[in-house]
Amino acid sequence: MHAIPDLETPAVLIDEDIVDRNIAAAQAQFSRLGVALRPHIKTHKLVRFAQKQIAAGAVGITCQKTSEAETFVEAGCRDVLITFNILGDAKLARLRRLSERATITVVADNAVVVRGLSQAFADAAAPMRVLVECDTGLARCGVQSPEAAAHLARLIAQSPGLQFAGLMTYPPPNSHERVESFMREAKAGCMASIGHCETISSGGTPSMKSVPAGTVVTEYRPGTYIYNDRSLIARGACMLADCALAVAATVVSRPTPDRAILDAGSKTLSSDLLGLTGYGLLRDYPEAVISGLSEEHGHVDLTACACKPEVGETVLIIPNHACVVTNLFDQVHIHRSGRFIETVRVDARGCVF
Repeated sequence: MHAIPDLETPAVLIDEDIVDRNIAAAQAQFSRLGVALRPHIKTHKLVRFAQKQIAAGAVGITCQKTSEAETFVEAGCRDVLITFNILGDAKLARLRRLSERATITVVADNAVVVRGLSQAFADAAAPMRVLVECDTGLARCGVQSPEAAAHLARLIAQSPGLQFAGLMTYPPPNSHERVESFMREAKAGCMASIGHCETISSGGTPSMKSVPAGTVVTEYRPGTYIYNDRSLIARGACMLADCALAVAATVVSRPTPDRAILDAGSKTLSSDLLGLTGYGLLRDYPEAVISGLSEEHGHVDLTACACKPEVGETVLIIPNHACVVTNLFDQVHIHRSGRFIETVRVDARGCVF
């Protein structure tokens, strides 16, 4: 790999040509559907790429935590959805300050969160916009029924300092029918009791390309699409040529003919399997299996390989889950199809609170 001169491994390489293609393709798809695109920046955590997404037509961005949102508002992003229940005086105080600098929307799936938000914004100049988070099958956060969604929406609408802004879900892959059914029923309940339901927000890269025409969803929040990864190749959601992020690692040992050791372990690739065998795809040795990870060592089974990497060789790995890898590195190296452009700091690395 000659994209980065004097590359020290392990390192993250980003092909900006592929990033640009992925951004353009997603924006074109959702523009055709008449659905607003609000990409999730947890995948890249880079102001550089959020600005590209907004310039391409995104209505704003999605963040998972308040600290992420602070980073991007500071950089000029003015419309941010935070898709995580916010609890505690310190976090609510920061949210209040942030809301004075940008249009912020948050979510809630229970009365405790709603009460805390109301106490924090009761005397604010403008109400805090709140979406009701709905569980449409992932079994994570979210109210459990359309009736519960309408009930919580009424509580939000009646709470000082708050504005009911709609519904939000993060569904499991390929569950569009469930999302449509749940959200149509929940929207009807909200319209009957409150009179409005402005936003219906859904997301997820794995199912992005099969969002149906005429969907009840008004905005979509994909994240990983900007880079893609091995898990999405396995799901048929992208091809290897669509993967913008790769981890460069060096073969530091060949203890046996059928085993190699890399300088990239769990602190580089993450331990996410996502139902796959192995911890990443060696781009030029697809038969190899990254069979195990120590903190700093990647254990590679070369049994099935006709051609095998040698000690000192740099290999490129498509990780199972690109989003986690981003948060493991202080910087990434940007190139365009092999020509080095720039090394950039990961702006929101470590913003998990």
